[in-house]
Amino acid sequence: MNKKTVALTDGQYRNIIETIHSGFVCKDGHVVKPNKRIAAALSLEANLGLRISDVLQLRLSAIIRDGNRYRLDIVEKKTKKKREFTVPIEIYSYIQNYVLENRINPAARLFDISERAVQNHLQLVCGYLGLENISTHSFRKFFASSIYVNNGYNIELVRVLLQHSSVATTQRYIGIQSKEIENALRNHIKLL
Repeated sequence: MNKKTVALTDGQYRNIIETIHSGFVCKDGHVVKPNKRIAAALSLEANLGLRISDVLQLRLSAIIRDGNRYRLDIVEKKTKKKREFTVPIEIYSYIQNYVLENRINPAARLFDISERAVQNHLQLVCGYLGLENISTHSFRKFFASSIYVNNGYNIELVRVLLQHSSVATTQRYIGIQSKEIENALRNHIKLL
């Protein structure tokens, strides 16, 4: 059966990241140590809307100071599209602190780890927490869904941030219909 990856809720996002930070013991007794590297990678995916493949290629030097803001200066691995969106100062500071704490050269990759390793660790965490249909992509979908809801259901804004070619693609991606359709369906309920 083909399982569809779902977007995380705020609670699931926090629970997963906190569990990765603290570590845990599986039912079979397997000890999973805290992993700040994986927690940081998934946090950046959830906060920047990048695919995990792009997060794992990220370097501090790829965030450019542009006047009074910082912006990404990368080419997406999957689409080959240039990505030059603003990086909020809080996220830039988070990355900078991560680099300093881990003694990473600004020109080096932030995360010396494979997608498979991140996915495997995430599956252990989700199994421990009893969560299903969650993958690394759930963090990008979390970003998209949160932006959609917190910005007046502006699907065009989400389309631009995800760099999708059409609104229809974005709607399918985050599993939503236009707000008008959702409201019409909700307002039509005539249960007796």
